[in-house]
Amino acid sequence: MIQLANLKAAYMNRRSFCRAPIVLSLTYGVGFHGLAQSLTLSDITNAQASSGLKMALEKGALSAVNILGQVNGFMGNENVRIPLPGYLEDAAKLMRTFGQGAKLDELVTAMNQAAEKAVPLARDMLIGAVKSINVQDAKKILMGSDTAVTQFFAEKTRHPLHLKFLPIVTQTTARANLSEKYNQIAARAAGLGLIKSDQFTIQNYVTEKALDGLYFMISEEEKKIRQDPVGTGSAILNKVFGALKNS
Repeated sequence: MIQLANLKAAYMNRRSFCRAPIVLSLTYGVGFHGLAQSLTLSDITNAQASSGLKMALEKGALSAVNILGQVNGFMGNENVRIPLPGYLEDAAKLMRTFGQGAKLDELVTAMNQAAEKAVPLARDMLIGAVKSINVQDAKKILMGSDTAVTQFFAEKTRHPLHLKFLPIVTQTTARANLSEKYNQIAARAAGLGLIKSDQFTIQNYVTEKALDGLYFMISEEEKKIRQDPVGTGSAILNKVFGALKNS
């Protein structure tokens, strides 16, 4: 009986010993989680802020490019789908009356396909813009408005990307026979001061709309990261953007 009691006591002691690290790890896990949640941006080093922001920018930019640069990336997304220019609406209504609806639809499809083909060209330039960010700019962008990232990319890349997109847009829209006719209408509208010079042709209009869609999707991806940094699965993004939410 004494031996049985001793064996039972030894088993219970061993069981308690084995459970101790688990309890300890759970206790410290809660403590560390609470500590992470209480961090503010002032607790984040410049290097961490810069690293976290660059990762977020690159993640958002690449995600936006992948979403838009595929079949129906623009056409299938009502937030970025490119419609006929407003100044052509009256002409479009008249043409539909005369049975030209199918050709109009063909032009709209070509416009959106042009944007889908052009967007992947932005990948390298967007990544290059991210790499150019210095430490001081990083915290400034982090503490900026909800559109700070979009503004950053637009300032750095809009003009060179316009030049890069335009040849592909021109090539793709040229397959729609109505593009030249619309450019003639646009020229008359421009002469009357009804449209801006950057929308003088269908090609320029589509290129600008493609860029608008790209920056819009980047901003949408940024919102996801800011709202749910834990969901990114990245420790540095969780730390930096989690701290930003607490600031």
